[in-house]
Amino acid sequence: MNKLLHFLEQKYNFKTDFTRSVALPSLTIIIAISIFCGFFPTEAEEFFNQVKAVIFKNLGWLYVLIVTVFVLFLIGVAVSKFGKIKLGADDTKPEYSFFSWVAMLFAAGMGIGLMYFGVAETMAHYANPAISNLDESLRAKEAQLYTFFHWGFHAWSIYGVVGLSMAYFAYRHNLPLAIRSGFYPMLKDKIHGRFGNIVDVFALCSTFFGIATTLGFGVLQLSAGLQSLGVIPNTNFKYQVGIVVIVMVIAIISATSGLGKGVKKLSEINIIMATLLMLFVLIAGPTIYILSTLTEGIGHYVSNFMSLTFNTYAFEKDSQEWFSNWTILYWAWWISWAPYVGLFIAKISKGRTIREFILAVLFIPALFNFVWMTIFGSSAIWIDEFVAHGALSEFANNSDTLLFNFFSYFPLTSLLNVLSIAIICVFFITSADSGIFIMNGISSKGAANSPKWQNAFWGGLLTIVSLSLLSSGGLASLQTMTLVTALPFGIIMLLLCVNLWKALMADNEYSTSKYSHGSLNWNDYHWKVRLEKILTYSQKKDIKKFLNETVRVSFEELVKELEKNKIEAGILYNTTPNNSIELVIKHDQLRNFIYGVMAQPQTISETLINEQNTPNIDSDTVFLPISYFGDHRMGYDIQYLSKDEIISDVLREYERFLTLGSDGMHDLLMKPN
Repeated sequence: MNKLLHFLEQKYNFKTDFTRSVALPSLTIIIAISIFCGFFPTEAEEFFNQVKAVIFKNLGWLYVLIVTVFVLFLIGVAVSKFGKIKLGADDTKPEYSFFSWVAMLFAAGMGIGLMYFGVAETMAHYANPAISNLDESLRAKEAQLYTFFHWGFHAWSIYGVVGLSMAYFAYRHNLPLAIRSGFYPMLKDKIHGRFGNIVDVFALCSTFFGIATTLGFGVLQLSAGLQSLGVIPNTNFKYQVGIVVIVMVIAIISATSGLGKGVKKLSEINIIMATLLMLFVLIAGPTIYILSTLTEGIGHYVSNFMSLTFNTYAFEKDSQEWFSNWTILYWAWWISWAPYVGLFIAKISKGRTIREFILAVLFIPALFNFVWMTIFGSSAIWIDEFVAHGALSEFANNSDTLLFNFFSYFPLTSLLNVLSIAIICVFFITSADSGIFIMNGISSKGAANSPKWQNAFWGGLLTIVSLSLLSSGGLASLQTMTLVTALPFGIIMLLLCVNLWKALMADNEYSTSKYSHGSLNWNDYHWKVRLEKILTYSQKKDIKKFLNETVRVSFEELVKELEKNKIEAGILYNTTPNNSIELVIKHDQLRNFIYGVMAQPQTISETLINEQNTPNIDSDTVFLPISYFGDHRMGYDIQYLSKDEIISDVLREYERFLTLGSDGMHDLLMKPN
């Protein structure tokens, strides 16, 4: 394939921004796995199911721990001093309005899931609860609780970790909008090498398979809805082909028109339609019951948040199968979608502060999900109990048709079905659209203005693979394979958290770093001498000379003056482990006052060593004269201070020492060690 691309480029001036080291391995893996799942669906599903069962059974606790870390990490960053850092330069403005931004969050993240599981999940937990032998009221309450849990802060924290990492490194440090960039603090420029390629290949394949399976399974719900309206006579494969082709053609057109024009407009339209549908169900349904269960449900969720977060059902053996089939499967599914959704969120979040990003990504979608799931789920339970007399519960295992059966108990059923199908279609289009956009970005390292045919290529490949697997029955095995790959990517995401924290610490230190302490006393008389020192990278012998010719002379003058005032003082020298010199003023009731200076090594970064427009650096290690004090505080670099300035600095520290010693509040700290 590499030779084919090269031939087309040379022969027909065929332009491509594909990064071959990412695109070609990804296509090879995608095609190979698709063939395996398509031609051997039974064997593939059996194999991946066995692997999934082993992982879920033995490492379910690890999934719980990983997701818990993500939640705590994002909350910690949001409330920390790092929250005010912008995703971009300090003067960068957001590219999208707040409404457009939030609308696109839903479109890429969980839009289609809300339609598919809005009724289905709550009814599933109600009909088959996690804990058996609950009475009817408790079953409804627990069903709502677990629905909130699976669609709340935990799910969005998974997306938020990837999105925040990518947005920060891309917009704050001008690295490619790719997952590899999140490892820069650990790997530096090696992110552009083999490891970075492997990470991006993993992300690209995960994104492709996630969208392909969602597209395939979503067609089942769409075809069921169209059949209920009488638009199509049945849900045969030929009608499913028509649905997929129509959806993907629109998605490709939208993707080639650009993110701002395509996904933005469709997302805004769809969030309005979804809100209207939700409000209709609220008003036409059991309104008081819905509002009451929403209030109580949020309180129940908050009060049980920590126990839900850490619960692995280690002591409830009968619930462990439910736990694996729901909670762990959800965590694996969200993680498998994290490369796609996280990168999309990053793409639309330039100019936001970190605190704004985290709070919006965690709280706004989660709260909307709570409202949505309550309006649809609680209505379904109420209808099942008081109107349908258990008829809806019978469809709890048939999610494809449950939403449309639910609407049959409302007025304007046909209109509701039409609106729902329209919403599902647009959610499908925006998911496919944004997925195409992200896959093209990963495969070309985020290249701007890449050829439009690349978007069409990914859209066409998605269509072919999803239809082939839908026809052969291989979608289930592909979905299972995607869930299996979630665990290693979860480990990668933990490393993203570590690297992001290191980068944020460096960012904060850089932005709050003050001038060298010695520069506070500078004047314009010795600027040439100061410039010479700045341009000199001292070795140990240079610091030794500075200690002997400048610091020692300063200390000797001070000792003489102190002795005139009958203050006992002395000078100590130490050659191990680093050369140092100390001025010591002895005390009986207070600890001794010590002002010392030592030669401290400092490693120079490769970036500065390789920089052409700086003085030559002979070694990657230089030495600085750093002050230190008797209370074990480390001081500062004094290499730019003259003899008289060092004396002034010692007197400033000595004055501080005497002031603290005169205050009885500090006796414990001022006593001799």
